[in-house]
Amino acid sequence: MNRKMIFIAVATLALVSLACSININLPDIQVKTGPTVTDNINIPLLADKQAVADVTLNFGAGKLNLQPGATNALISGTAKYNVADFKPVITTDSNNINIKQGNLKLTGIPTRSSDIINEWDLSLGTSPMSLVIQAGAYTGDYELGGLSIHRLEVTDGASKVNLSFSKPNLVEMTALKYTTGASEVTLTGLGNANITDLSFNGGAGNYTLDFTGELTRDMTVSIEAGVSSVTVIVPEGVPAQLTTDSKLASVSTMGGWAQTGNTYRLPGSGYEITFEVNLGAGSLQLRTEANK
Repeated sequence: MNRKMIFIAVATLALVSLACSININLPDIQVKTGPTVTDNINIPLLADKQAVADVTLNFGAGKLNLQPGATNALISGTAKYNVADFKPVITTDSNNINIKQGNLKLTGIPTRSSDIINEWDLSLGTSPMSLVIQAGAYTGDYELGGLSIHRLEVTDGASKVNLSFSKPNLVEMTALKYTTGASEVTLTGLGNANITDLSFNGGAGNYTLDFTGELTRDMTVSIEAGVSSVTVIVPEGVPAQLTTDSKLASVSTMGGWAQTGNTYRLPGSGYEITFEVNLGAGSLQLRTEANK
């Protein structure tokens, strides 16, 4: 065995040791603070009730919470902050709505020891919308079940995010795209998203994609990530096929997954989920669970 082969073997063993999880160290920051201010946010319904609102949320660092519940409004909620430059700016142009954090840019997540407060707590109505979230270093908690989301796109940096569809999406979603950096992201209830194509692109992090829920069509899923720990959960009884070319990633299975080469299959009936997975290194865990 030549030196090159020895190096590859050692590198592979080292990467396999990452199988349990990837440690993500998110930076803290120091910013001058002032009195805490709470702004009320209320975006009225579009004049045309059948039109699709194009909603963009530009959020830097802090906490962003989204959930159903806006009554007679497209969006309602509060923004609480103690840095003047965090004051959100709202712009509307026909069907386009943009809620943007103020001009100050942060490079880390405020921790418990930090005096910084920047929290958005927003409720969404059931009117049709496309939702784009562009965020930096933050924590996010998104419950999007029971809404009418035609398209969902999330782009963030060093983050900790839980995104869930606890109830079926009320309309067919044309695309769901999630792009993230060094982060911890958990997506649950994806079977309820009412979607055909899902794309997830991650950096170095811990990612869980849970497809429990009520599938209403076949689904194609693309997952790409760097040095990461990825867990894929498919409900028992749902047929699935997963192909991976990740030569430096370890793969483990729980449940009825059967392997043939670099393809893993799960028996079942009804709508099928087809996966293409490409990891730079780390671990891929395939699991089945009873549907929720």
